[in-house]
Amino acid sequence: MTTFRREILIKGLKLSDMAIMVLAFAIATTAVFYPFSTTPVEEFLAMRIKVQNFVLFMGLLLVWNIIFTMLGLYNSKRLSPLTGIVIDVMKASSLGTLIVFVTSRIFSVEIVTPLFLVVFWTASSGIIILNRIILRHMLGWVRLRGRNLRHMLIAGTNQRALDFARKFDAHPELGYSIVGFVDTDWNGNGGLREAGYKLVTDFNEFHTFLKDHVVDEVTIALPMNSHYQQASRIASICDEQGIVVRHLSDIFNLKLAHSDIEEIEGEPSISHRRGKMEGTQVIVKRVLDFSLSLFALILFSPLLLVTVLLIRLSSPGPVFFIQDRMGLNRRIFRLYKFRTMNPDAETKQAELENLNEMDGPVFKIKNDPRITPLGRILRKLSIDELPQFINVLKGDMSLVGPRPLPIRDYKGFNQDWHRRRFSVRPGITCLWQVNGRNNLPFDKWMELDMEYIDQWSLGLDLKILFQTIPSVIHGSGAT
Repeated sequence: MTTFRREILIKGLKLSDMAIMVLAFAIATTAVFYPFSTTPVEEFLAMRIKVQNFVLFMGLLLVWNIIFTMLGLYNSKRLSPLTGIVIDVMKASSLGTLIVFVTSRIFSVEIVTPLFLVVFWTASSGIIILNRIILRHMLGWVRLRGRNLRHMLIAGTNQRALDFARKFDAHPELGYSIVGFVDTDWNGNGGLREAGYKLVTDFNEFHTFLKDHVVDEVTIALPMNSHYQQASRIASICDEQGIVVRHLSDIFNLKLAHSDIEEIEGEPSISHRRGKMEGTQVIVKRVLDFSLSLFALILFSPLLLVTVLLIRLSSPGPVFFIQDRMGLNRRIFRLYKFRTMNPDAETKQAELENLNEMDGPVFKIKNDPRITPLGRILRKLSIDELPQFINVLKGDMSLVGPRPLPIRDYKGFNQDWHRRRFSVRPGITCLWQVNGRNNLPFDKWMELDMEYIDQWSLGLDLKILFQTIPSVIHGSGAT
């Protein structure tokens, strides 16, 4: 599940839990009121709904949310057993009910009787548990149909590693796909082949495998006493590239921002995530991406139509240049741009490699002979990149993020820390765009991408967007 979708799910859960608290309060009030009162319900509500009671109730809603958050009910529960979720809900609702009781004694709320508390606790616990069970089955149903999958690589081929993999295979509703195993080809690998699993790479070629395959998580199941160096190296490589690390034992001294403890059928594991893209700001970022991109496409629609006509009239070939690019966690997507070169530009690139003016794996020529006269104008004004708003609408890209690179450039990476730029969604503009673009050396470009990932905030995105406007107007660093 993407960070944006996860945040939407969490916010929805919080709202539903508060709604359930309101419903449970109403059920408990009804249970206490109706058997012992002859007062019409309208008069009852009119007597008791006062400003003080309303403020108290809103305060209880806030406390309810804080309690559920503190007890981890909004953490990822993909790998948690249902019994554990039920126990956590009962703990949270019990503490919430206790707060209701204490508040009622302090402010003399007469409706909160022992019967009220029993009904309130029973209703809130039962409905929330039912809500979690329904959500769990819905997510499992989605994963069984090949959606919201996590691609996992397991380091180690011992019995513990095999047992760990079998637990995921026995529960496809968890949404994990085992890519393969990492280890040396030793005598004990017979069990691996018998179980139908693949040894996809050894320790030395581990980083090479990551370059060419989609991997969301790596689980380390190596014995620490004999394979600490290999395990530490794997963890460090994943740390560099922004890949989630999960290990079954020991804790590595990594420079990571977050660690989460989860379990699969009693098997504890610890996952690490690097970066700051989480929380409510991620939802706001996606909402801004979608709304601003849609607005931009509508606003610039006359310019888009004129550009389409000019490209058609000025040179033969397609209007759009569509190319496979590296996206989030090395997922390939198709990037859209207005064509600014001759139709055979990609086939002629090999002939021009010796003229490359950029260091590192990227390819740039200031006076590229393949660019059409109209293309130079489109590039100077960054008009050629306007179709990328379509990529943002689709969710392949964001307005702000590291620039998506062609497959050819990615294959030229020789530093693992460079690949951490793929741990976030690529963008139309980023720090590189507003700090000189093609005038910067490749390593400085990568350092700016790492700075963006580590320092990300919604405020930084807005700052970059505002700085991009004058950069585009002046054509800074554009070729």
